[in-house]
Amino acid sequence: VDGNYCLTCGSDKSLKLWNPHKGTALRTYQGHGYEVLDAAGSFDNSQLCSCGADKTVALWDVATGQVVRKYRGHAGKVNCVQFNEEATIIVSGSIDSTVRCWDCRSRRPDPVQVLDEAKDGVSSVKVSDHEILSGSVDGRVRRYDLRAGQLYSDYIGSPITSVCFSKDGQCALAASLDSTLRLLDKETGEL
Repeated sequence: VDGNYCLTCGSDKSLKLWNPHKGTALRTYQGHGYEVLDAAGSFDNSQLCSCGADKTVALWDVATGQVVRKYRGHAGKVNCVQFNEEATIIVSGSIDSTVRCWDCRSRRPDPVQVLDEAKDGVSSVKVSDHEILSGSVDGRVRRYDLRAGQLYSDYIGSPITSVCFSKDGQCALAASLDSTLRLLDKETGEL
């Protein structure tokens, strides 16, 4: 999660928090009905979020090991999940071709925003400041600038398996099924 902990998830329907220095499991979190496909920790290590084949996104309290809230709304399995920097929003991407934003502070069961531009399943999401980066099986890397209300889309061609922002925030890195990594300039879209 932050170098002090490691978080794993899988087909046993659970998440496990590990001490990577000692190789010991610190806690197991159970609450999904099917395979857990992705999990992430908040920057202050107080919360976890996870998603899975049960079409849900779960918000966890690290200390108690309990599910604080479950979000339902995706029409298919949820492939990826991440907190924003303040851990007030969870962003999830699904096989249903949508990216959904969930408010962690509210009791609202509905997403606060649905981004439905993808033409196939969303395989990866990343959040940085006011931007959401998503990769899709349709071969596109999409960057949503929430502050400006703009969508930027780069066509790679091969299904996208993973995306992330560069450390300086100027580029996006995309991995695709053709075994290629591409570094894209955010402003120009050039490789």
